[in-house]
Amino acid sequence: MALLKPLQQSHTLLTDLRAVHHQVNTSSESQLHIWWLGQSGFLIDYQGKYLLFDPYLSDSLTTKYAQTDKPHTRISELVIDPALLTELAVVTSSHNHTDHLDAETLNPILANSPNARLLFPAANRSFVANRLGISVDSPTLVGMVDKQSLDLAGFRFHGVPAAHNTVERDDEGRPKFMGFVVEIGTYTLYHSGDTLWYDGIVDTLKPFEVDVAFLPINGNKPERRVSGNLNPDEAALLGAAIGAKLVVPHHYDLFAFNTADPADFVRACEQHQTPYRVMQLGERLSLGL
Repeated sequence: MALLKPLQQSHTLLTDLRAVHHQVNTSSESQLHIWWLGQSGFLIDYQGKYLLFDPYLSDSLTTKYAQTDKPHTRISELVIDPALLTELAVVTSSHNHTDHLDAETLNPILANSPNARLLFPAANRSFVANRLGISVDSPTLVGMVDKQSLDLAGFRFHGVPAAHNTVERDDEGRPKFMGFVVEIGTYTLYHSGDTLWYDGIVDTLKPFEVDVAFLPINGNKPERRVSGNLNPDEAALLGAAIGAKLVVPHHYDLFAFNTADPADFVRACEQHQTPYRVMQLGERLSLGL
């Protein structure tokens, strides 16, 4: 079966990134641009500053599980070599699973964006440092907890717990799985990381008046033997419940054993009157035009 091909890929995507960067100096400062890089990875550009949510841009999991009973067979082509992404200000890792914390993705990115900060749940600091092979005290590493707000590179982050499959905490009560609400100029974004619906999530998120919510749709199926996520209906319902102005689905179209049909998400959004946008791999969504 042929792999899904990104709408924009590699140097074509880079050309689009550079075109937007040029627009920063010639047009409205209120524009915000979003590219889907696959799985849960989204690149954000606001006034020439780049934020990258949870990138996975390698074949490390396919290689790791190739000779096992749980092969991670790709169904889409890689959107971009991580080494091509430069000048990033902040990169996030919502939890320690490899498709959100991948050394083969993050090390090239951090090497080519030496001033970047990697933001992650504070409970995971030792694990993150060990996986990336860097000092636990490195200024690159920035941990945060839920109910904490933090300013980094002109972005204001708020920590939100995630349930994957439960809201798991360390001995100090710090969540190991998180989502991030980010205030960027006049926009507020919510990247869920990987999560199920849990008591309190709506009350936590609704006051932020989220403009764009990035929510997983691959569902929770124990037979996959991996932690689960919101299914298409739950993602549409959660987006509506928090009053998100737009919901963008993620966590599908990467591995054959753990994906979802975005058409199911579209039907659910239309049923629940949830505003939505399904992005193609490598596609740009621009707000404020």
